[in-house]
Amino acid sequence: MENLVNWLNGYVWSPLLVYGFLGLGLLFSIFTRFVQLRFVKDMIKLSFEGGDSKAGVTSFQALAMSLGSRVGTGNIAGVATAIALGGPGAVFWMWVTAFLGSATSFIEITLTQIYKRKIDGQYRGGTPYYIEKGLKLRKLAILSAILTLIVMSCLWPGVQANTVALSMNSAFGMPPMFTGISIIVLLGFIIFGGVKRIAKTAEIMVPFMALGYILVCIIVLSLNFSHIPNVLSLIFTSAFNLNSTFGGLMGSAIAWGVQRGVYSSGAGIGSETFESGAAEVSHPAKQGLVQVFSVYINTLFICSATAFMILITGMYNVEPEGAAPIVNKIGNVEPSVYTQLAVDSVLPQFGAGFLAVSLFFFCFTTLLSYYYKAETNLAFLTQSTKSSWPNHVLKVVLLITSFYGSVKTAAVVWAMGDLGMGAMAWVNLVAIFLLTKPALRVLRDYEVQKKAGKDPVFNPAKLGIKGAEFWEEKYKETQDPVSRSDQRKLS
Repeated sequence: MENLVNWLNGYVWSPLLVYGFLGLGLLFSIFTRFVQLRFVKDMIKLSFEGGDSKAGVTSFQALAMSLGSRVGTGNIAGVATAIALGGPGAVFWMWVTAFLGSATSFIEITLTQIYKRKIDGQYRGGTPYYIEKGLKLRKLAILSAILTLIVMSCLWPGVQANTVALSMNSAFGMPPMFTGISIIVLLGFIIFGGVKRIAKTAEIMVPFMALGYILVCIIVLSLNFSHIPNVLSLIFTSAFNLNSTFGGLMGSAIAWGVQRGVYSSGAGIGSETFESGAAEVSHPAKQGLVQVFSVYINTLFICSATAFMILITGMYNVEPEGAAPIVNKIGNVEPSVYTQLAVDSVLPQFGAGFLAVSLFFFCFTTLLSYYYKAETNLAFLTQSTKSSWPNHVLKVVLLITSFYGSVKTAAVVWAMGDLGMGAMAWVNLVAIFLLTKPALRVLRDYEVQKKAGKDPVFNPAKLGIKGAEFWEEKYKETQDPVSRSDQRKLS
């Protein structure tokens, strides 16, 4: 099984896909005139706007759900595996991927908002929705929805559960089977409670989890502040084959830096489009900017802190494919526990336990977000969000694969997760490239309204954008709410 998955990954994650992420990110940065730099103030302000939504979620809830799906395995275990397979130089390429990918994220999230729709009174959007409405390719949209449904319910949950099981076993000696049972009991309680419960759970849990982890990172880095310049030098010299210890690993550093950078941020895969489709905003570009901020938090901030802790303490090995391993002072352990070992080496009898508990909650919220993403794709296929047998089957499948992942080896579950991620990326990158024009029109419209001192409101007809029926109806209601209300009463 593992050999088959690795063989498939060799084709899916070819250099064409790796450099495709970087190339499209650069193009989108140029096309948007580096939107990721020009609107930092707007990103922060929009991310924390209050309010409530009956049909969807707030921008902050969407941000929390998205962060919940990325903070944890992506930027804790993911960073560790990038270093293990590509050396310290992989961290530099994660930064590059995040910076360029933030423009990609803006494009895909803006498209998500443009072409979202209301199904059974709930806002839904994402890759298959904008493929169908924007590109008019129903069959490709169905393929995208089925692929994402499989990835979110079968391939990715195992990565999260496995990371938790390894960390709990390392810190407390807890058997993986017991961890798996604990996960599915708690997960079942939340996902059978519906989307609103998922959003509320993420809104409460994510900020506290992230702040707690960041605080520990600050403590560890502060106690080793004098070593940071050396770590920066190690990262940059390793990234460009200038370091004697890690010489010859530049190709691996780029490949794994991009791959794990994408896994951390979600930019370009399409995985982060679904929460953003549920956000209630007055203009699509607003949620696009919120997601750019999410990429910054995930990769440029949390991933960097994780990498610095691992490299400063030397709690890592490098085992590149096809090359001799470079072993440091730790034994033969899975990369998923490098961060635990790093924190525990500075804060003995605290670090391993703290990281294990943190990862449990991080991965738990990630599993919640996977269910929401899977359910949104199921809603696209069935055109319904109401409880029915497909929804119940989805929930059971997610619980089974989560338990399965907790008792399998890390290599197998990571390989399966990478395969799913790469397959989704091929479909999504092509789609957003073909839909660049409407996204740029929306950005320009946002800029024009902001310069005029207005709170931007979206009117797709004015911009010549077709397929945005939700926004057409919404704009008409805002322009003439009294007459629209009277019409509904008469009908």
